[in-house]
Amino acid sequence: MSSHETDETAVRTLAIDTHVHSEGSYDGHEPVDLLLEHAADIGLDGIVVTDHDTIEKSLEAARRASRHGLVGVPGVELSTAHGHLLAIGVEEVPERGLPFEEAVERVRELGGATVVPHPFQRTRHGVRRRHLAECEPEPHALEVYNSMLFTGYRNRRAATFAETYDYPQLGGSDAHFVPNVGRAYTEVDVEADPDTPADEIDVGAVVEAIRKGDTGVRGRRTPIRKSATQYAAGAARKAAYEVTSRMPYVPAWPSGYTSAQPHSQR
Repeated sequence: MSSHETDETAVRTLAIDTHVHSEGSYDGHEPVDLLLEHAADIGLDGIVVTDHDTIEKSLEAARRASRHGLVGVPGVELSTAHGHLLAIGVEEVPERGLPFEEAVERVRELGGATVVPHPFQRTRHGVRRRHLAECEPEPHALEVYNSMLFTGYRNRRAATFAETYDYPQLGGSDAHFVPNVGRAYTEVDVEADPDTPADEIDVGAVVEAIRKGDTGVRGRRTPIRKSATQYAAGAARKAAYEVTSRMPYVPAWPSGYTSAQPHSQR
């Protein structure tokens, strides 16, 4: 989206929505090609598809990103025993239900960047403050702007915590529907010629920049009506799973729902 140059190193600034859901999520809806097409149309340089505990669609999106002029970065939203964790740049899904600290360590071993989405929000499986404070190794960054909020209070709280404890900050839309993609995004600075097309940027350089904290945040909240629609759809699918999972001779639906819940939430 933009670029700048320092005295010593050329820097390319990429606009990447680091928290997007596809039809691969139990609560998602959109095919990856539609997400990628929309991202390109609105001027993003990339998206990270972070479906719940599954990575197939994210890998597909990463492979197809260059067709839309985008950098292809895979990822997943992992359910740990203490809340959700974004694993950006990984190509496999760590075991779900791990203690938060172990999950962070495992994602690091896989070469990914660990980002805590919507922290402190218990109704959305956000990691609590004490688990962040006690975690060693620390996650690489916090998501301090999530567009799917009714008010800005939780984002401000996350930003204050990140500033106090010197965490790098990211923004993500948490979009489950195409129109919400890009409502929040992260500016990622990578060492590259300012005129380098996004689809020629090395994925590893993007992940490393996030790990180092070479990031900035941009965003605006999703309108309340759209947020409410997304929450309602998620709640309906949860209710459907609770009913069908108790019915004899009927497969639980949606089938991916159970894998998206931390063990402590079941």
